[in-house]
Amino acid sequence: MKTFEYTIKDELGIHARPAGLLVKEAKKFESECTITKDGKTKKLTQLMMLMSLGVKQGDTVTVTAEGADEEAAVAALKEFFENNL
Repeated sequence: MKTFEYTIKDELGIHARPAGLLVKEAKKFESECTITKDGKTKKLTQLMMLMSLGVKQGDTVTVTAEGADEEAAVAALKEFFENNL
């Protein structure tokens, strides 16, 4: 299992457009990718569940990948967060 923490910089937080792109990115990997905020964990492949976390600017989230390609998944997701959120 690989994880990283990220503090959201986007002024709108994780809103519809980046959430949709994030789900697409997570679906590229075999590993199960999850996001945790305030003790609530949701799969990154489920758009509505991701949106239900209500992640806002300044919130810190923990992203986890567990599975065969977890190294690649965490690297790609970390890059996605840095470039888009």
